[in-house]
Amino acid sequence: MSSTLKAPAKAPAREKSLPAPAAPAQEYTSVGHSAVRIDGWEKVSGAAKFAEDIEFGPNLLYAFVVESPHAHAKIKRIDARAAEKVPGVVKVVSGKDFPYKFGLYMKDRYIFAQDRVRFVGEQVAAVIAWDPKTAKRAAALVKVDYEELPPILDPVSALAKGATLLHPDLGDYGHVPWFFPKPGTNVAHWRKIRKGDTEKGMREADVVLEDTYTVPRYAHCAIELHASVGLFDQSGRLTVWSASQSPFTQRHGFAEALSALGLQHKDVRVITPYVGGGFGGKAGISMEILGAALATTVKGHPVKVIWSRAQEFYNTYQRQGVVAKVKMGVKKDGTLTALEHTIYWDAGAYVEYGANVVNAAGLSATGPYKLDNVKIDSVCVYTNLPPGGPYRGFGYSEFGFGIESHVTRLARKIGMDPVEFRTKNAISEGDTLSYGAHMNPNGLRLAIAKTAEAVRWGEKEAPSGPDKEVGKSVVLFWKAPAMPPNASSSAFLKFNEDGSLNILVSGMEIGQGLLTVMAQIASEVLTVPTSKIRVETPDTDRNPYEWQTVASHVTWSCGNAVKKAALDAREQILELVSRVHNLPKDALYLEGERVRCRMKPDFALPLKDFVIGGIQAEDHTFKGGPIMGRGVFMPEFASAISDPETSQGGHPNVHYTVGAGGVILEVDKRTGKVHVRKAVIAADVGKALNPELIRGQVTGGLLQGLATVLYEDMRFDAKGRMLNANFSDYKIPTALDIPDETLALLIETAQPDGPFGARGVGEHTMIPAASMVANAVEDAVGVRIQSMPVTAEKIALAVKEKRG
Repeated sequence: MSSTLKAPAKAPAREKSLPAPAAPAQEYTSVGHSAVRIDGWEKVSGAAKFAEDIEFGPNLLYAFVVESPHAHAKIKRIDARAAEKVPGVVKVVSGKDFPYKFGLYMKDRYIFAQDRVRFVGEQVAAVIAWDPKTAKRAAALVKVDYEELPPILDPVSALAKGATLLHPDLGDYGHVPWFFPKPGTNVAHWRKIRKGDTEKGMREADVVLEDTYTVPRYAHCAIELHASVGLFDQSGRLTVWSASQSPFTQRHGFAEALSALGLQHKDVRVITPYVGGGFGGKAGISMEILGAALATTVKGHPVKVIWSRAQEFYNTYQRQGVVAKVKMGVKKDGTLTALEHTIYWDAGAYVEYGANVVNAAGLSATGPYKLDNVKIDSVCVYTNLPPGGPYRGFGYSEFGFGIESHVTRLARKIGMDPVEFRTKNAISEGDTLSYGAHMNPNGLRLAIAKTAEAVRWGEKEAPSGPDKEVGKSVVLFWKAPAMPPNASSSAFLKFNEDGSLNILVSGMEIGQGLLTVMAQIASEVLTVPTSKIRVETPDTDRNPYEWQTVASHVTWSCGNAVKKAALDAREQILELVSRVHNLPKDALYLEGERVRCRMKPDFALPLKDFVIGGIQAEDHTFKGGPIMGRGVFMPEFASAISDPETSQGGHPNVHYTVGAGGVILEVDKRTGKVHVRKAVIAADVGKALNPELIRGQVTGGLLQGLATVLYEDMRFDAKGRMLNANFSDYKIPTALDIPDETLALLIETAQPDGPFGARGVGEHTMIPAASMVANAVEDAVGVRIQSMPVTAEKIALAVKEKRG
């Protein structure tokens, strides 16, 4: 069950730098409808190709990586002689062959370790062979002599006085200008927010609550494994086929890292077919650079590198662990007076992407609340665990667990209903954000009200047995796209002879339905049905630029580019028809794949009759030519530069998608087992371009979120080795674990610069899950769990302790 709700009409208090408001609501023929996925048949029939499915012929070689068994060690010597003698081995490659750094936001990582390894699994060497078994067998013969060093496995130890420096050369690393590393420490980046006077705010409070919340590391668990196949051909061109969310970012990264080999951007091509799930784990560059680098050593041969399921756990980006200290002040009337929020992030051995998670979370770590006095320290800390990186939610789930747990506890302390408390303090359009910019239009209060209604807030629910109790919760969430200020999207659109369309974008289809929504946007402008539109997956030689498919921003950004391309094509069509038929252009319009004229009701010129061959004029000449549209979008009001000590002065976030989540769950007091009866997400999506696809995001996001709060937990031993790198010991939910009922409530407060008012919602649907469960468990059995996951074991032990 789901519904679409309209936000109440409201006069905009628009920020000067923001674009003009969206046009008044109107009836659409394509957007706003749940069009059938244009990639659906390909995927259900098995016709869709993924990176591993592509055939590369008899010259294909395979690579197997030699990984560090130590979390922290010096490399004393690498002896590959035994491996090189194995029949079928082509070459053994190590760090001496590629002394090149790479990194998206900070260049702190080498393709292969040089003189030191910093996590278990770090690639030290690789064996290239004619078949994968030989490569694996020979890799085991590569002898590496290490001098073990004591590892640092948590951020608090890494910050201790006298802690070993994991990156003594930190001060020399290149990085984006909005990072602030602290050379001579293990702090890779420190995002500070200073707004108002928090000491004064705490003094004005009637109640101050301070506590600590912890979140472990998590794995992405996408169905498709990471894969990379590189080919350095005889012409000097490097082509890489990869399972990636970021084809253009990878092309840029490969070209930069391998520039010493004479490669330029024009020489590097990345092709990305369909991707079987990403959740951030296939963003940026991780193992894909191995396929690119190794190919350059065996010219003319494609080289395939594919990760095992175990490597998916320990040798790709992981969601970073967090220790968060929250201190909030509140008056008796429920007004929040101040927030101090210190978040220590276990960023792992390399932070080339993960530090931007820390940055983004720090900017928004107030949660969606109006707060005049704020002090936030979001600290990115090197440890000897695998590199942290982007994960669905980009840090908002992690800090949201603490903030939303704390808000409920504060409300209880002053005797106020938590829903009333949140409604009172919820951020509004025009309110000043912690970094000085202003909040975009939103329907947050409507989301709170609808969520509370959906979970029957205030009504008691009967448990199913004598040892069970029912609890409820309503929490808030928000998230902004975390992206550089100059991140951009572009699109090409071209007509075919039959009036059908091909759209070229480089946004990735990772299961969310991007291709379908892009087709709907073009369809809305050009009146061509989505069944006659094909949207192509990226090839950086053929498709136009897209920064990355991350941050829940491609519906908004890529959608704007496609809309502009469609408008560009429409303009060419109307201009041509006006010129040849001598009709006023402003009297022409598109309807049903035809050009119509308001002055001549009988005029109806089918698009297929002229979009390629042109229009024949009275003198028998032809006018026009192939119609092709071009669209580009960049948020020109954004800026990442601000005062490093306060974060005041910039406009780092383009907008926020907000909402509320609620749950009704039942807890077994004997076992601690949680059963979710109903889960609700109310999200302000601006405009639901395809409501059914969003409902799919809600179901998937909620289930992923519930998994992180109830089951998942990466475990490491004292030497930094992951103990549960498999699906037997790392539990993810099955169909038996889904809530009895999942409800999506879609609210539409138009985003002024969104395509038809739309904004992103992909990540947001999992962000509130942790606090939803933690608060409802407390509501049910009176125990507060402050460390994720909120397992049955923790709940049962806490209930037992409470009983005494």
